[in-house]
Amino acid sequence: MQPDQQALPTIRRIAAKEVTLFFASPIAYLFLATFAAVTLFIFFWGESFFARNIADVRPMFEWMPVLLIFLASTLTMRLWSEERRTGTLEYVLTQPVPLWHFVVGKFAGCLLLLLIALIITLPLPITVSVIGDLDWGPVWAGYLATFLLGAAYLSIGLFVSARSDNQIVSLITATAVSGFFYVLGSNTITDFFGNDAGEWLRLLGTGSRFDSITRGVIDLRDLYYYVSIIAVFLTLNTFMLERERWASQKRNPQHKLWSTVTVLLLINALGANFWLGQINALRLDTTAGKQYSISSATQNYLNQLQEPLLIRGYFSSKTHPLLAPLVPQLRDLLKEYEVAGHGNVKVEFVDPATNPEEEKEANEQYGIQPVPFQVADRYQSAIVSSYFNVLVQYGNEHEVLGFRDLIEVSARSEADLDVQLRNPEHDITSAIKKVMQSYQAGGNLFDTVKDPIKFTAYISADSSLPNELLDFRKVVTQSITDMAKKSNGRLSIDFVNPDANGGAVGQQIAEQYGFKPMTTNLLSNDRFYFYLTLAQGDQVVQIPLGDMKKEGFQRDLESGIKRFASGFTKTVALVTPSGGANPYNPYGGASGPQFNQLQQFLGSDLKVEKEDLSDGSVSGQADILFLAAPKELDDTQLFAVDQFLMKGGTVILATSPYEADFGNRSMTLQKHKSGLENWLKHNGLSIDDQVVLDPQNSAFPIPVTRNVSGFQLQEIRMMDYPYFIDIRPDGMNSNNPIVSDLPQVTMNWASPITVSKDNQGDRKITELLHSSAESWLSSSTDILPKVTAQGVSGFSPEGNTGSHLLGVISSGRFESYFAGQDSPLLTKADSAQDKQDSGKTDTEDKQPTITSVIDHSPQSARIILFSSNDFLRDQVIQLADSANRTKYLNTLQLAANTVDWSVEDAGLLSIRSRSHFNRTLPPMEHNNQLFWEYLNYALAALALVVIAVVQKQRKKSRERRYLHLLAQ
Repeated sequence: MQPDQQALPTIRRIAAKEVTLFFASPIAYLFLATFAAVTLFIFFWGESFFARNIADVRPMFEWMPVLLIFLASTLTMRLWSEERRTGTLEYVLTQPVPLWHFVVGKFAGCLLLLLIALIITLPLPITVSVIGDLDWGPVWAGYLATFLLGAAYLSIGLFVSARSDNQIVSLITATAVSGFFYVLGSNTITDFFGNDAGEWLRLLGTGSRFDSITRGVIDLRDLYYYVSIIAVFLTLNTFMLERERWASQKRNPQHKLWSTVTVLLLINALGANFWLGQINALRLDTTAGKQYSISSATQNYLNQLQEPLLIRGYFSSKTHPLLAPLVPQLRDLLKEYEVAGHGNVKVEFVDPATNPEEEKEANEQYGIQPVPFQVADRYQSAIVSSYFNVLVQYGNEHEVLGFRDLIEVSARSEADLDVQLRNPEHDITSAIKKVMQSYQAGGNLFDTVKDPIKFTAYISADSSLPNELLDFRKVVTQSITDMAKKSNGRLSIDFVNPDANGGAVGQQIAEQYGFKPMTTNLLSNDRFYFYLTLAQGDQVVQIPLGDMKKEGFQRDLESGIKRFASGFTKTVALVTPSGGANPYNPYGGASGPQFNQLQQFLGSDLKVEKEDLSDGSVSGQADILFLAAPKELDDTQLFAVDQFLMKGGTVILATSPYEADFGNRSMTLQKHKSGLENWLKHNGLSIDDQVVLDPQNSAFPIPVTRNVSGFQLQEIRMMDYPYFIDIRPDGMNSNNPIVSDLPQVTMNWASPITVSKDNQGDRKITELLHSSAESWLSSSTDILPKVTAQGVSGFSPEGNTGSHLLGVISSGRFESYFAGQDSPLLTKADSAQDKQDSGKTDTEDKQPTITSVIDHSPQSARIILFSSNDFLRDQVIQLADSANRTKYLNTLQLAANTVDWSVEDAGLLSIRSRSHFNRTLPPMEHNNQLFWEYLNYALAALALVVIAVVQKQRKKSRERRYLHLLAQ
């Protein structure tokens, strides 16, 4: 049984013979044409590729296990059966050549035919990559899985063919055996068993292994599984043929050796599968961004662990059929966390149904409750209460992830759902980050501060301070002294009088930080300083004069120190328009736009607080100020925004001169006054009073009513809508992490941004988002979708076309909009005092207004501007959900990326944008869709023609060679 020197030439000749015989009749071309046609039909029609709107080829691979059963059975049904029927098998058995040469030769010929069939489908992923942003990793993994699965089915078909002299019997039997291996790991069988038994069955099923590879993870266990099936059935094939040689011979030691070696080979091939099942590390994640692997960002968080971290998966043995295949994927990923934790991470898996004590703990201590799922089989339907949760616990802090946190659903139709893990690493790592931060917040604040911090109080002499600040100075002195004792030398204190030495320090801090003398009254000549700062290197944070009580100052002081510490949740001050939701109008209507989804999405990783700017200041706990569709800000509110920027803060704005108004069966564009127009222009940014329209756009879902045989049916039709600007990577700044990893962003009813060169100074401008070069501008407020009589978009370009800036970062030193003016807070306070003096208000003693204008900002100040009021709005995101038939997260991810970049926390930013369904197709007209579909049909036909030409040339070459031999 050892290979000899003649093995390879013999195998090559046998393989060539089988390929030649296959192409000797039209059946070969009919077979390949049928395979290509069925594949393309399923992809474009059965799975509705363009309606699905996802740039991937998963629908093609999803049907491959079934198609390959019939392909392999058809290819192999005649190979040995025909030899047996015509009597040539006896000739083969009497040859001095080892039989395994013939078996491997026929197998190699079939593999070549399988490869040709797969090559014919290759234009399909190429087409998808030309149309959209295709992740090629899962594609190559899918082709590898298809080739191995096909090879396994071919080995089964060869073995079955060797046992029969009837091709039809071979076809039916091979189809049945291959189908058994496919069904073994499918939901049809696993639904009858618990989760653990179902996992074992999935390990034995060819289809479930196939799905594991096509998602983009090449696992050694899956590869060996297919190789073992090939080895088992080729060995059985050889052994069965060899036994026919013994029919006329007496049993001898050679026969016993054959039997023993065959049995040992089969046992080892099968046993190695169980042994490899315990190994998780030998795998390759081919997805873009390593979607199923532990990233360096996660590794950094795990390296910060100072206590053991527990990750426990609660998975019921009986769960919804769509969730069951996700359990082993989560198990594998969680085991990788355990490996990456180097002993600091413990992973457990619990089935609460079999562990009552664990279930009681989950219910009472962690608030984990089972979710009722409706399941059905061919005999009955039932409600099953099931667990699908992940617990992350660190010290006495914990986070729980449910199935709604972990999965994403793409609806092809009401009855056809595609359910996958959304972005499990991001969700789990985010939970780890939260529990770490919560645990660290309960300890010494300075344990997470690496470099020393200096506290500097620029305070005038006591004789210059009002009485309220004299008391507050004592609070500051006592609190900062206590904090310094806890800092282990990491906090130094310095009290400086800016009025000393002729006011030299006052002049210095005015130039360096923009600090000007304060006052309590516009008519008072008393001026004083009371500025509190924290500094570390070049970074300076000002502690606001908010609540001048001990508790309030300590809270603001700790918030300032956390800016320099690692491992603490950052705070976003979110400003949105006032107004409640209207339950009778799902699109918002007169109640105003809502931003609940934005708040929830940011709140998953950050602390989000709704900010009220009416007091003229921003909370001292705020790290970022985020204004979404701000409306009619007055001078007091504008002053709060301006001074937050002057303190070196980052202001994120989503604003434009227009906002969409959703009425009852109507939609219009209304003028929107944010109150920021002059302030932005002062800072070198302005938004033009027009709207950008772009032929590269996302579709608008419109309900259309059709009359079918007297019945009124309503369906959603996707219409071309240029107001929904579809920005792809070529319109994004690839060098900035805010947008570099996003596959697509839709900007709704956006206006062009203009950057003033004259007022830019030494600030750095970073352009983030651009519309396409074919976009144009319009001032029309008629934004209803337009459809021509031919059923196409009624919008047409007007005026000049060109790319327009829709997102920008301006960073550096800014001059205050209120520089050289009195603080608006003093004007407001004096007005209130006048009313009080005239008896119009109560005479209750109130805290005096202590304010000043910081004239300019440090270099760390930033304005990040997106020129749309609506792209983060709940109602608009719901429209995108309807259009994509899945949860649309790209714009929310853009907002979260912006915040993470602003607080210089790139940990989760690098793994946030890896959702399965966020690689959407660019908008295309129906004619373009037909072009790409028919092009694939034409390319498949062209491939068949090329194969026919090559085979004809090979035939002529053989004929010439034979004639030459005859002539000799």
